[in-house]
Amino acid sequence: MKKWCLRLVLIVTLGLISLSVLAAGAFLLANRNNGGLISSGEKRAYLLYVPESYNPAVPTPLVISIHGFAEWPAHQMQISRWNRLADRDGFIVVYPSGTRFPLRWRTHGALDGQANSMLDVTFISDLIDSLSADYNIDPTRIFANGLSNGGGMSFVLSCKLSERIAAFGGVSGAYLLPWEDCNPARPVPAILFHGTADPIVPYQGGPSGMFDIPFPSIPEWVGVLAQRNGCVEAYQQQPASGDVSGIQYTGCDADVIFYTIVGGGHSWPGGEPLPQSIVGYTTMDIDATQMMWEFFQQHPLAGE
Repeated sequence: MKKWCLRLVLIVTLGLISLSVLAAGAFLLANRNNGGLISSGEKRAYLLYVPESYNPAVPTPLVISIHGFAEWPAHQMQISRWNRLADRDGFIVVYPSGTRFPLRWRTHGALDGQANSMLDVTFISDLIDSLSADYNIDPTRIFANGLSNGGGMSFVLSCKLSERIAAFGGVSGAYLLPWEDCNPARPVPAILFHGTADPIVPYQGGPSGMFDIPFPSIPEWVGVLAQRNGCVEAYQQQPASGDVSGIQYTGCDADVIFYTIVGGGHSWPGGEPLPQSIVGYTTMDIDATQMMWEFFQQHPLAGE
């Protein structure tokens, strides 16, 4: 009962935050639109941001930013602050919406049922097709990232849609897809962030106070990803910044960088903080969105 009560508090709190975002007029700003499409017989929704600098004659990168469990597109837009970089550097951002209540992504593979494990992957593929029909999307520069359950979904896309997703990022990711269900056509570069005091997706793995789920140990999971991406065991330390330290694996077929936030919670580094009583500490020592974008720019799809 206690876990369900805590989960209800989380859902209600995040819901109130998202409603406040809507009340502030997030959907009313220029070039920000609600959109929808039918995918696999389901009505799906997304929030799209096209900067004023968009030029239809120029192939334009697409960033897909995916919300977490019990969140939705406007909230992901608010906490990640991708739109500011889109304005500065001229790329398009789309925030897709999950399904069911509360909103979520099907990231467990067979654990979610063989009949529906690919529905969200198909939706993202259909979304890319739809946006490519309306905008001049550069097919070599399509990137995915997300928070929590959305980080897990970004990983699923790297496994199931590697021919389209050039690189992916995860923040406090819930990486629940079994490795045997991850068979990408090519290894996908990854940049990952996780706090050591995450109360929802524990850094060292195992169930949390919110979810009785066997989350993987994040450092061990990243190590397996690096091995699968062809990296050697050695890695290089990245420059530390306050609470944050990072490692970059070496000799990879596809790069893997992992940042650890000491004392960090279930939140987006450098982004809009969530209630500390629910998710823990949000570091401002780094800007995860900026760092992801720099990484993405260095890793377009090759051979196009």
